[in-house]
Amino acid sequence: MTAAGIWGVLEREAAETPVPEGDGLYTRLEHDLDIGEFRPKLAEWVELKEFPEEREQYSMLANNRDLLHYKLEAGEAEIVRLMDGTRTVKEIVVERFQESGDLELGGVADLVYALYIKNFLDRPYFDMDEALKKAGDPEILKRRRRREAAKTLTMNWNNADRPLRWLYRHFLKYLMNRWFVIVGGIVTIVGGVLFVSVVRSHELSLSGKSLGLAFVLLMVLNYSSIIIHEIGHGVILVHNKRRIRAAGVQIYFGAPTLFVDSSDGLMMERKQRMIQVFAGPFAEAVTGAIVSIFVWAFPGSSLAPTLFKFAVLNWLTVFLNLIPLLELDGYWLLAEAIQVTELRSMSLAFIQRDMWHKLRTRERFTRREVGLALYGVVGIAFTIFCFYTSYFVWKNVFGGLVSDLWNTSFVTRVLLIVLAAIVFMPVVRGLIALVRALAKRFRALRRRVVFRLETKWRVEAASLIDSLPMFDDLPEDVLSDLAGRVKLRQFLTGQAVVRQGERAESFFVVRRGTLQVVEEDPQREAERVLRTLGPGESFGELGLLGSAPRTATVRATEEAELFEVDKGTFDRLLADMIHVPEFAPSFQEAAELKEISCFAHLEPDELTDLLDHGEWVNLTPGETAIRQGDVGDSFYAIRSGQVEVERDGQVVAALGAGGFFGEVALLTDVPRTATVRARTPVRAYRLDRDGFDRLVAGAFKKGTLNPNAAQDRVQQH
Repeated sequence: MTAAGIWGVLEREAAETPVPEGDGLYTRLEHDLDIGEFRPKLAEWVELKEFPEEREQYSMLANNRDLLHYKLEAGEAEIVRLMDGTRTVKEIVVERFQESGDLELGGVADLVYALYIKNFLDRPYFDMDEALKKAGDPEILKRRRRREAAKTLTMNWNNADRPLRWLYRHFLKYLMNRWFVIVGGIVTIVGGVLFVSVVRSHELSLSGKSLGLAFVLLMVLNYSSIIIHEIGHGVILVHNKRRIRAAGVQIYFGAPTLFVDSSDGLMMERKQRMIQVFAGPFAEAVTGAIVSIFVWAFPGSSLAPTLFKFAVLNWLTVFLNLIPLLELDGYWLLAEAIQVTELRSMSLAFIQRDMWHKLRTRERFTRREVGLALYGVVGIAFTIFCFYTSYFVWKNVFGGLVSDLWNTSFVTRVLLIVLAAIVFMPVVRGLIALVRALAKRFRALRRRVVFRLETKWRVEAASLIDSLPMFDDLPEDVLSDLAGRVKLRQFLTGQAVVRQGERAESFFVVRRGTLQVVEEDPQREAERVLRTLGPGESFGELGLLGSAPRTATVRATEEAELFEVDKGTFDRLLADMIHVPEFAPSFQEAAELKEISCFAHLEPDELTDLLDHGEWVNLTPGETAIRQGDVGDSFYAIRSGQVEVERDGQVVAALGAGGFFGEVALLTDVPRTATVRARTPVRAYRLDRDGFDRLVAGAFKKGTLNPNAAQDRVQQH
């Protein structure tokens, strides 16, 4: 009889799992918990969409069950395609290694882990900590939603997809044709011309006191226009067989506005995305044009003054929506047109950080950087203009009503105060954010001052440095002296710690925060994320050996604190450690490993693991490294020299520095398919299967990519 509950599940899984060689509980556990043996497989509800025609090539994964979208960097789609359940993580690493020539340990580990915790894989992720919190506090989710609503000034409705699909099936699908677009365009042009004619006639104006009924009608018309706008966005999604995750209300620039979550549009082609973005303001413009035609035709009607005010609001809204300087429809149209998806955040980050660095160092600006600077400066100026325009419109359209309500009674005054609090909440939040930012700067300055005076900082720095694999052999007195010379540095979100091409002058240990290692391609003006760094990890120490140029840029993805060790302190450390035979040579060997192309993107801790589980070998001319038909168990990467590959007595290839051979032996005991013999003196690094297994497992144990870091790449609204 099978047990029930969790023990029954474990019993069934144990019975279905093939028993590895050996016996006993620990043998089974060692096999089952080996992350390298995990066979990742995309869940059946996950869709992969590639965009090879985009300037910045990327791919998207859609979790169609939870409507989450994960952006894949260049090259990651190839890894995802290998996640079909037939390959282990180790097999994926080796297969990618054969294709790209780069041992992508951290990249594969981070990607598998991120997709797992966001339920893109067929194995469900269970967050024990979160489950315990919910069990101990059943109201925790409700409180989180309330806090999120207060923080973002947003209220969501998660069932918006169903009514819009009903409208599409029964009415809106008949409008999805060229003739409707042509007629709508003609109506918009005619309505716009007639609206200008009404304004120039001065028969109607924004001034005057608004009656309560007229005010209600104006608000109804205004929000009806916004609803039509959002339906325009949503109907294109439905027409292209995508879904609406939610709709809702948000306070934007002081005004309540409706929105449709169109994140599923990320899975559409660029042309479809641009049509989907344009459909909103187009539908609203048609609405405003129809009202403008009515006002022009019947200027003396009782509704004309109210409808004129509505037309002003409508055309102003369409104008603001299409100006690409706010994160509204015009912005997304421009971003899609120039294929820069994070244009606003990138431009602001460039103005705050890199622009001043370039001006100080007199570096030449690329065309892309000039564009980012111009867009950022103009965008800031236009934001100020929008605040003034909003004030002007509110004052002239609603000023009379506000004055009447204020002078009516105490109750109406309270209502006005509440309304003002809601409307001006973004301004208040902005001021609060500014105060907090200044407070953080002050605290950072204070921490740097007291850092030199407090022993606990040096103890923490010593502990982090001592935990680094390359510093295992440091005596306590040397470690204490090194920690006493460490500096504490703070970096803001988006700020570069080191830049590619700079001369290495320091190395860093992450105390708090998350950073990205990015390889820049100046010719294509593109970037490739190589790795994510978290607390306890280090970077830059190998570059100090020869003051080599930085091979990548390291940028903070959130506010971060780092311990910095400058080159002078590092050189003194090497001089003091000359009597420790294992220390300086290990740095030299790691630097030598990093010069082999297939190991170039490994971090110092991974290089140290390589040194622990492999060895350098020297081959003389004519010496055989591997022989055809022998059972293989080692892989070789060539540092210098040249070898020839011989199959069935015929030389079929030659390999030089940076080449590798024997990688299949990292997976199975298969016979060698060729003989490899040295032509010249060869220095190579040999890694056996056990060392490779430990490297793969270690890539997951670091836990660099925590759930919060994974969230940064999940497109969720």
